[in-house]
Amino acid sequence: MTELAPVGTLNRVPTWGAAAPGYRTWAGTPGPFLEVRARGEAGLVPWDGESVGELEVRGPAVAAGYLGQGAPPDSFTPDGWFRTGDVVSIDPHGTLRLRDRAKDLVKSGGEWISSVALEVALMNHPAVLEAAVVAVPHPRWIERPLAAIVLRGGATVTDAELAAHLTASCPRWWVPDAFVRVDAIPRTSTGKFRKTALRERFRQHYGVP
Repeated sequence: MTELAPVGTLNRVPTWGAAAPGYRTWAGTPGPFLEVRARGEAGLVPWDGESVGELEVRGPAVAAGYLGQGAPPDSFTPDGWFRTGDVVSIDPHGTLRLRDRAKDLVKSGGEWISSVALEVALMNHPAVLEAAVVAVPHPRWIERPLAAIVLRGGATVTDAELAAHLTASCPRWWVPDAFVRVDAIPRTSTGKFRKTALRERFRQHYGVP
């Protein structure tokens, strides 16, 4: 992150990590002088590799504010830690695993759903070229995930097939209520999915005015 000037973690795969599924895709351990912690709704979460919370960091190279804005209160904790907006888990070795962006999580019936986990699983399907998952207002569950997908050239796949594919790696209640085919997923100037555009486009898809 720019606010970390800019490197925060490095993934040097240790001997024990070589055998851990997906370890090479994790964010790694903090660099010199950088402290990390994760905070959930009930407070700081344990370093057990499973509990998730928003990543907070502090260190001599971490920004203390923004030009012309100072230190916005929603960007820093009362004790001076920078709130990154990333949702992570931290294992007992201090290794970070990115789970999602806080603003992209889906809160359905009081439980969190990771849009990133769903996107990765969908893009592992041979028919799917790209996938973006967003939270859409729902009359019963407050929010439910919706998946916008771009199919590979000439490929076809049914919603039932996509749902079955997801349940192999995700809880059944995570499965999006709708899979919408799109020609392209809108992107930002840096190439990231522009989920704000998708949320606005499909905001009423589940019938909430």
